Amino acid sequence: MKVTIERGTLLKALSHVQSVVERRNTIPILSNVLLKADGGTLSLTATDLDIEIVEKVPADTDAPGSATTAAGTLFDIVKKLPDGTQVALEKTGAGRLRLSAGTSDFSLAVLPEDDFPSLPQAEDGQRFHVETDELARLIDKARFAMSQEETRYYLNGIYMHAFEDGGHASLRAVATDGHRLARLDSKLPQGAEGLQGIIVPRKAVIELRRLLDDAGSTVEMLVAPGRVRFTFEDIAFTTKLIDGTFPDYARVIPQGNDKMMRVAPSDFAKAVDRVSTVSADKTRSVKLALDADKLTLDVNSPETGTATEELAVDYQSDAIEIGFNAKYLLDITSQIDGETVTFAFADTASPTVIRDDEDESALYVLMPLRV
Repeated sequence: MKVTIERGTLLKALSHVQSVVERRNTIPILSNVLLKADGGTLSLTATDLDIEIVEKVPADTDAPGSATTAAGTLFDIVKKLPDGTQVALEKTGAGRLRLSAGTSDFSLAVLPEDDFPSLPQAEDGQRFHVETDELARLIDKARFAMSQEETRYYLNGIYMHAFEDGGHASLRAVATDGHRLARLDSKLPQGAEGLQGIIVPRKAVIELRRLLDDAGSTVEMLVAPGRVRFTFEDIAFTTKLIDGTFPDYARVIPQGNDKMMRVAPSDFAKAVDRVSTVSADKTRSVKLALDADKLTLDVNSPETGTATEELAVDYQSDAIEIGFNAKYLLDITSQIDGETVTFAFADTASPTVIRDDEDESALYVLMPLRV
């Protein structure tokens, strides 16, 4: 293999693929990136056996072939090269990968490319295109609620499926960790009708979202048994799906909450952040006391101190006191883009529904705490 490629092009591709690689790995080949040169293209592949990213970039190929080398090392080298440098990659007869650029010359260790694993690729499945901005929005507003508990592995991702209600069809994304829930809807893409639920794992969600910043206007999704592939520009991102059953999330969304509080999300978040400064317990609990058009936020921490703040709100129902995890309140209010947010309460022990008044497609549910 002998190929020449512009430094910026190579760096961008390496930045896309190398983050999937686990630098500390019990299987050495998984720390490597697979480079394949053929025609006018250099293909870069990285995998952790659950996720695979393949990106193709233009390059001048003097001799076709392939090689694998440490992804992190290669990325660090290319990152430190001067802008505009032409980078030459050549697999030598001594079983090394030579990288030369200007006055710099490196000889890198390689592993047999035949040992590099490849995820099974399925071409048969449900294929459709989703707008990049919409897919990014679904991820951005749902991922904070993904669980990190390994024992509840089926919650460690975002659940996506086609949802139809009264003739209105949507692509729905749901995430929950048992304490909070995020549910987002987007217009159902053509071809996604009847999409059965899939759970995209947490790491794949994070990596995919990072890649979407460099995607075009649409992303092709291919949903096949056990895996899903996202294709855009010159990148193919494949991930295994979580093999589990996502809970019936509709059962935990209350329908009868009738105590409505409307407030500016930025004012509310700043007040919660201020009073929770003195909260020393693990849950960072804050108590919300509501009365006519007034909200009192209260934190009482025996180790640290107390804090109280009053906030003007739109509230006309019976007085109520309810506690929440301050971090969870801040996570949800940070997703609100509108000028007001509505909290719908039932009582001190029941889940609270939170909505962005300017975005009907977004709904959040938060479990209370005892305070």
